[in-house]
Amino acid sequence: MNLSDLSVDELPAVLFHLDKRREAGDHQRVFGPRYMDLRRRTEARLLELFERAGGRPERDAPHYFVLGESAWYRGLAPWMQAIVVPVAELPSLVTSFTYPDSFTATGLVADFGLPYEARPYHHRAFRIEELSEVVERYGLPADDPAPVYEGYELRPFEKYIEVQVWSDAPVEKFLGPG
Repeated sequence: MNLSDLSVDELPAVLFHLDKRREAGDHQRVFGPRYMDLRRRTEARLLELFERAGGRPERDAPHYFVLGESAWYRGLAPWMQAIVVPVAELPSLVTSFTYPDSFTATGLVADFGLPYEARPYHHRAFRIEELSEVVERYGLPADDPAPVYEGYELRPFEKYIEVQVWSDAPVEKFLGPG
């Protein structure tokens, strides 16, 4: 359920399958050749930022969620499903969030030649108890569904707040066998 949990041997086949499904029009997500490098660097940076904020992660890579609903995210694939985990059930020591998604928030996308516009809430992994304060200060990102997803990764990206759960326990009832 998380590409970062796959072994070095498993990952290429899964990425190939995802790429073929995208080419067939089954989804809009981009998992190009640099994706996992960016993903791993982002997760390492997130881990560092979360620990610096006082978090105590139990995983090297978090489980990712969108805060609330996102029409834009749901539009990435017609087979998208949602699970609802109340914020009150997410333990503070293992739950962070970024404003917006972690790729943009860490600013590492610029290293990959992707657009980046620095914002005051970037370069932070917030603790979940800071959510109200951050939303009060900056509002919620504009969740406009994309009329065209093609090339979304090449445009500035401020669509939703991403929640990272650094433990299996709060979400284990949603995880598949494994």
